Amino acid sequence: MRAVIQRVIHGRVTVDTNSIAEIGTGLVILIGVEHDDDHTKAVSLAHKIANLRIFNDAEGKMNLSLLDNKGSAIVVSQFTLMADTRKGNRPSFMNAASPQIANPLVQDFADQLLQLGIETQRGEFGAHMIVEIINDGPVTIEMQV
Repeated sequence: MRAVIQRVIHGRVTVDTNSIAEIGTGLVILIGVEHDDDHTKAVSLAHKIANLRIFNDAEGKMNLSLLDNKGSAIVVSQFTLMADTRKGNRPSFMNAASPQIANPLVQDFADQLLQLGIETQRGEFGAHMIVEIINDGPVTIEMQV
């Protein structure tokens, strides 16, 4: 599993002109799933992201996690994170899991954030989405488990 985490002051996901997810301070998490990913990896990644200290404390240092900050999250499935660009000019997505594998694991990941007490919303799996991100910092981190 691979995630790109963006610390935001505002995030929104729109499908067909309908806003389906919207948050203020928190994280927009773009998540990609590979063939060999499983529930254990989804749980591990969720715990790691929830506890990642990337929010500023009173002194302006990144010492607070999403849990500490009581922020929200939007989870957006993004198979393009699995792109292999080593050959040619067209990315290969052969490493991306099929929707039958990826969708339940993205749901597992989002459910795990909810169980940790993080208000979590989701994009729409497989849909063409408009993802609005007002990055704070900017802080953007890539993680992989």
